[in-house]
Amino acid sequence: MGGKLSGQARVARARQWFDGFTVLLALIFIAVAWPTLHVTHKVPAAAAPFIAGFAAFPILLVRVNPPLGWAVSAGSALLITLAVPHQPGNTIPFQVVHILALFALVFAVAVRAPIRIVGVVWLSTSLLFATAMAQTGDSFAESGFGWPLAITGLVVFGLLIRWVVLSRRALLKSEEETELERARRAILEEKARIARDLHDVVAHHMSMVVVQAQTAPYRIDGLSAEARAEFESIGTGARAALNEIRGMLGVLRSDGQLPEHAPQPSAADLPGLLEGAQRAGVPLTWTVDGELGAVPETTGLALYRIVQESLANASRHAPGAAVRVHIACTHELTLSVGNDRPIAVRTGDHSSAAGSGIAGMQTRAAAVGGVLTAGPRPDGGFDVHARLPLTALTPVTL
Repeated sequence: MGGKLSGQARVARARQWFDGFTVLLALIFIAVAWPTLHVTHKVPAAAAPFIAGFAAFPILLVRVNPPLGWAVSAGSALLITLAVPHQPGNTIPFQVVHILALFALVFAVAVRAPIRIVGVVWLSTSLLFATAMAQTGDSFAESGFGWPLAITGLVVFGLLIRWVVLSRRALLKSEEETELERARRAILEEKARIARDLHDVVAHHMSMVVVQAQTAPYRIDGLSAEARAEFESIGTGARAALNEIRGMLGVLRSDGQLPEHAPQPSAADLPGLLEGAQRAGVPLTWTVDGELGAVPETTGLALYRIVQESLANASRHAPGAAVRVHIACTHELTLSVGNDRPIAVRTGDHSSAAGSGIAGMQTRAAAVGGVLTAGPRPDGGFDVHARLPLTALTPVTL
C-alpha cells in the first residue's frame, strides 16, 4: 500500500512541475508576443494584449484539455489571419509564438486525444495554414508544402509516442497479471497439498474409529444390546463425519490463507503407524526388509502417506479382512499392501476412493519419481503396489 501511495505522490509532483513549467512558458510567450506584435501585424495598441493573449495563453490547456486548447488557438489564428492586416513583406501567417503554441497543442492532441479527433486536428490545422498562407500571398507550391509536411510529421511523432506509452502500460499490466497468476497458482498448489494431507490424516484416523466400532462386537465378548447399539451409533457417526470432511475439502480451493508447515512424518515413523492400526483392531501383519531410516525424506513422506491411505481404504472398504504390508529397501523401495475379501458388511468399494485416495497416492508416488498401481484381485481382495526411488531428489511439495 505504501509503494502505491508513493507512486501516486510522484505522479502528482510531476504534474505540479509540468503545470508550473506551462505557466512559466505562457508568461514567456505573452512577454514576447505583446511587444513584437506590431512587427508582423498592423494592430491598435489597445487590441495588442488581447491578440497576444490568444497567441500565448491556450498553451495553458496543453495538459488539462488539449483539444479545447487547440480549438482556441486555431480559431484565434484563423480570425487573426482574416481580420488583422499584415505588415508589408510579412510572409508568416501569424506570430511565431502563436505557431509554437499551436504546434505544442497539436502534438498533445496526437498523444492524448482519440484517434478521430487527431485526424480532425491534423486536417484542420493543415487547412488553416493553407488559408493563412493564401492571405499573405503565398501558396503551397511556393512554400513547397512545408507547413503541412511539418504538421504531418508532428502528428506522426505524437502518435509514435502515444504507441510507446500504451505499449509500456500494456506490458506493465501484463506483468502484474502474470505475477498475480503465479501467486494464485502457488496458493492453489499449496491448498492441494493441504487437501491431500488432510484426507490422508483425517480419513485414516476416522477409518480406524469406524473399524474399532464395527469390530468391537466380534472382539469383545458379553456385550449387551445397549453396548452394541452404542458401538453402532459411534460407527455411523464416524462414517457421517468422514463423508462431511471429504465434502469440505473443496473449501480449500477458495481459501486465501497459506498454512504453516508442520513437521512431516518419515519412513522411520511407519512402525508406529502400523502398530496403531493393529491396536485399532485391524488384522494386520507386516514385514520390512532393509533400513527405513536410510530412506530419503521426500520418499519417506510419500511412503508414509501411501501406507496410511492404503490402510484407511482397507479398513473402510473391507472391514475385518486380513491386511498384509511388505516393504523392501534394496536398490529401490518397493511397497505392497493387500487385503483379503471383506468378512463384514461392506461400506463401499475401493474405486470410490479414487478421487482423493488412489489418485492421491499415485500423485505422491509420481512426485518423487516413482509409480503406483492399485486394483482388485480375482478373489475379491485388493492390492496396492508402489516402486519409489531411494536416491535423494529435489524436495517436492506434497
